[in-house]
Amino acid sequence: MQRIAVVDYGMGNLRSVSKALEAVAPDHDVVVTSSASVISAADKIVCPGQGAAADCMQALAAAELVDTIKSAVGQQPFFGICMGMQVLFDSSEENSGVQCMGLVAGQVKRFAHPHLDSEGARLKVPHMGWSKVGQTAHAMWHNISNDSRFYFAHSYYCVPENTDKVAGTCHYGHEFAVAVFDKNLFACQFHPEKSSDDGLQLLANFVAWDGK
Repeated sequence: MQRIAVVDYGMGNLRSVSKALEAVAPDHDVVVTSSASVISAADKIVCPGQGAAADCMQALAAAELVDTIKSAVGQQPFFGICMGMQVLFDSSEENSGVQCMGLVAGQVKRFAHPHLDSEGARLKVPHMGWSKVGQTAHAMWHNISNDSRFYFAHSYYCVPENTDKVAGTCHYGHEFAVAVFDKNLFACQFHPEKSSDDGLQLLANFVAWDGK
């Protein structure tokens, strides 16, 4: 039996994420925790998040979890979701500029205002609802068809420096990265816990993933 730690720093969609993990991993121990020692000792780590980047970083710092997460990313399989993906980057344009954890080289940028499609029609921001995700080869996409739809809710998007680390893309006005990876780290902008069968499959794939 594995222990899967869901990081609780007061800003994640914790119940939905933990219940989804329990559904796909009934034989494992899913624990929602803010304890650095529990997170460090877990077999796998999931870091969800919602809200603004500055608030998220402040909450992680207040819970003394920044160093814990930085250390864990080099050790256990780690899954960042939504804001849990964005804070892995170097910085975000949100809140007039926020320094993040610097675990993935690149920036988080706001969609243009106005945000337009290829024909000049205005698109709503935040980007909210179901959108197709194009995949690159990665074990986390096992049994999920390319261009499957996942649920999004965000106004900022990630721009990794190394495009070789992009595992998934979406087109909303322009193409942008919605999933990245690096060794034992995988992170996505969309919400797998709200993305029906394909979202549950992604979570199940994380449970089975050895981080390689």
